[in-house]
Amino acid sequence: MAIVANTVTYLDDGVVLEAFFAFDDAVSGRRPAVLINHAWGGRDDFVAGKAKKLAELGYVGFALDMYGKGVLGSSPEENASLMQPFMADRGLLQKRIKAAVAAVKLMPWVDDSKIAAIGFCFGGLCVLDLARTGADLKGVVSFHGLLGAPDNIQDKQIKAKVLALHGHDDPMAPPEQVLAFEQEMTVAGADWQLHAFGHTMHAFTNPVANDPDFGTVYQPGADRRSWLIVQNFLAEIFG
Repeated sequence: MAIVANTVTYLDDGVVLEAFFAFDDAVSGRRPAVLINHAWGGRDDFVAGKAKKLAELGYVGFALDMYGKGVLGSSPEENASLMQPFMADRGLLQKRIKAAVAAVKLMPWVDDSKIAAIGFCFGGLCVLDLARTGADLKGVVSFHGLLGAPDNIQDKQIKAKVLALHGHDDPMAPPEQVLAFEQEMTVAGADWQLHAFGHTMHAFTNPVANDPDFGTVYQPGADRRSWLIVQNFLAEIFG
């Protein structure tokens, strides 16, 4: 096994975006690809690490970029200002992540009939919105994602299988939002599942999350279990 990693630029209406990708060059032929959508701070080392872990599983890991080449937030205030335009205009968000799907399908190692997307926090919302558009993907996974439905999509049937991994004590996705999400997925005809981890807050997969007052706390048990669940999910949808 030799994991090859690099960056690739792609465009969305003139905005230059830079993804990080990884694959195992010992695997022959085309293989499934998994997009990874970053949290509110931008495309960082955390999602690059996930791309490498996915490469070790035999996939192409593609850590996409929502903000622009080299654009990273360095504080909660900067992160919020970067995320806000996409929260205010979900059509913009959906268009931006679709540009990443188009880019990954062009890669020579990718079986473009087997694409999935996972995302963390803000990125969880992004991949759920990708599914909500009716995108022809095998599946999407939201890790401690924001669950609120967009207001620009009506009566769209969801083709991708949907997995939401949720901390029960996440203040950013309270129980009423979880219930609304479940009802939305059912009405949309999705093959959906939601796994809630008890005594678990937002950002439970992020080892540097340690702000109980803000609601972001790393939970190693939920982190480990959620990654096992995702491995099973990917094996099923790509099988």
